[in-house]
Amino acid sequence: MLEARTLAYRYGKQHSWLFDDLDLQITAGEIVGMSAPSGRGKSTLAKVLAGYLPPAKGSVMVDGLPLPSSGHCPVQLLFQHPELAVNPRWKVAKILQEGEEPSAELRQDLGIEPAWLDRYPHELSGGELQRVCLARALSSGTRYLLCDEMTSMLDALTQAHIWRIILNIAQSRRLGLLVISHDTTLIAKICSRNISYFEDTAIMSNSRI
Repeated sequence: MLEARTLAYRYGKQHSWLFDDLDLQITAGEIVGMSAPSGRGKSTLAKVLAGYLPPAKGSVMVDGLPLPSSGHCPVQLLFQHPELAVNPRWKVAKILQEGEEPSAELRQDLGIEPAWLDRYPHELSGGELQRVCLARALSSGTRYLLCDEMTSMLDALTQAHIWRIILNIAQSRRLGLLVISHDTTLIAKICSRNISYFEDTAIMSNSRI
């Protein structure tokens, strides 16, 4: 289980809390949606859950243990803009080697062409680079995948293809998914439940989601 306990975060003491005293649970194999207007802290919450940002208060646990301070994290985050998640000076082959070397079957399923391996990120389209980031995230140690508007910049056909692959892999591996999206149709179609908050304030206080 991926669990957040009394989680809180703000960008410095001069800023308001984006969320405070927040509890969240996602079980293995569960697909959970999250939708809210921009600026409410969804992406920040995902970064805290994946260990990119330390919580100001509270903790993030996987099966009762804190996130590891080094090595592969069982919670992986996929961003809306994949070009910001890779080293622009590295070729695709090296980017993929940051994690566990993806199998030929996974590369084929994701449509990663062998010719891409010798290219730099700027030489790929956004959809192609997102497939590379997905392959890197889907190592054998990954237990939970946080998808933050992951396919919003892609055409409808590519979106459908990528989500079909993710859902198949999630089912076979019992991966837990958190789908952060403004696309309520997508969330309704693939998620078993939806976390939604539309308060006037950006603070989520004493929330259990």
